[in-house]
Amino acid sequence: MGESLPPCDPVIRTVAMPADTNPYGDIFGGWLMSLMDIGAGTVAMQRAKGRAVTVAMDGMQFHAPVAVADEVSVYGRLAGTGRTSIAIEVEAWRRRRDEDVAVKVTQARFTFVAIDDEGRPRPVD
Repeated sequence: MGESLPPCDPVIRTVAMPADTNPYGDIFGGWLMSLMDIGAGTVAMQRAKGRAVTVAMDGMQFHAPVAVADEVSVYGRLAGTGRTSIAIEVEAWRRRRDEDVAVKVTQARFTFVAIDDEGRPRPVD
């Protein structure tokens, strides 16, 4: 694919385990999507300085498979803010257990809304 890792530290790094597979033994796309949502949520909460909830996910594309025992790293970066919303670009990369090369496996754009204690949208400072 020829792409470079993002120029920041991952917000999540984990290892794909057998419990993360679908009935065919492949890593379940929903597991990967969940990791990306958690990673994006970490970035959104830091920017919102409090609670933020996922309201949309756009452009999810799977580029390469993930296997059991692959190291999976999720990178997130702030893509923009609105009055109450926060957009986060997220990429997931995998590294095989016996290789040094990382490969981008998926990417998506997540949108969050900052909320108050009653669950109502609040301005992002």
